[in-house]
Amino acid sequence: MKKFTKLATAFSLLAATVTSAFANQTLSVAASVTPHAEVIKFVADDLKKQGIDLKVIEFSDYVQPNVVVYQKNVDINFYQHLPYLEVFNKERGYNLVPAFPIFITPVAVYSNKVKNVHDVREGGIVAIPNDPTNGARALLLLQDLGLIKLKDIENIHAASVRDILENPKKLRFREIEAPNLPRVLDSVDLDVINTNFAVPAGLHPRKDAIAIEKNDSPYANWVVTRPDNANLESVQKLKEAIYTKKVYDFILTKYNGAVIPVFCPVDEPIPGCKAAE
Repeated sequence: MKKFTKLATAFSLLAATVTSAFANQTLSVAASVTPHAEVIKFVADDLKKQGIDLKVIEFSDYVQPNVVVYQKNVDINFYQHLPYLEVFNKERGYNLVPAFPIFITPVAVYSNKVKNVHDVREGGIVAIPNDPTNGARALLLLQDLGLIKLKDIENIHAASVRDILENPKKLRFREIEAPNLPRVLDSVDLDVINTNFAVPAGLHPRKDAIAIEKNDSPYANWVVTRPDNANLESVQKLKEAIYTKKVYDFILTKYNGAVIPVFCPVDEPIPGCKAAE
């Protein structure tokens, strides 16, 4: 009887081991709703076939996705560019690391009062994001458009309204939380909005904006994680699932050119394709 009990126990342990070996892994992702979460969800079925269950948690702010990853409540996030991550790590004492880039969501200038940025009135109100790096990004776009000139500072990606050297039209700047920028469009002269907040508000940067960031912008959005997660098999599998012609075409088609892939498909190489570094 004892031998039978031991044998039964051994088989139970073996069964548990086999079940565990073939059980699906779960990869949790904190992401902005549009377009970040949508792109991640697009490959959920592909990962499922490889034994990886995607759990996507959607956020509408620029802080919590990093916090939940750092606190080990979530494995990775997808919503930010490297200048933002660098500032966030420095301010919070975090050590989050970039894993791989997917696309760029260009910032653009919108207005219900003028059709050309140069027609903005003297003393006009300009709304920009209130977080340091996206605020700097907006100011750099306005500088490229010739509306302002910034001081030559060490880290231009950390520029603020205090670094404006020349402002010929005496524009007044209103710094607003990025998710709320579409809501103030009617009350300002120019509104500089990130694509991931413009699209859900019914604004298309290629059709509705009066000026848009160049495609060679350094603000590609990266998947970000903790150092201990960077080499996880599930993270690498996600990258492989994303870096395909199917996803490349999905991004271009779904958002009508408002979102630009910054990777080159591995399965079907595109002549002349240049990936972000």
